[in-house]
Amino acid sequence: MDKTKMAYFKEDDILHIVISEEKESDSIELSPNITAELNESGELIGIEILEASSFLRDSILESSQAKILKLKKPYNKLVEVTPL
Repeated sequence: MDKTKMAYFKEDDILHIVISEEKESDSIELSPNITAELNESGELIGIEILEASSFLRDSILESSQAKILKLKKPYNKLVEVTPL
C-alpha cells in the first residue's frame, strides 16, 4: 500500500489527502466541504477538504473542549437503593 500524502493549497485553502495514487472514478460529498474520492471498486483513495483551515481549527477545538469537559465532570458514585 502506498503511503498517505497530503498537499495543502494555501491560496484556495484546500487540503488534499491522497491515500492511493489510483485513478479517481467517483466521489461522494460527505459534508458541504468534504469530498471522498473513490476508485473503480468504490474504495477510498483520497479526501478533499475545502476551507481546510477553518475545518481543522474547529475540529481541534471541538475535540479539545470535549476532552476537557469530560475531565471536569465529577465521577458518578453508585448509590445503593433499598426498596421500601
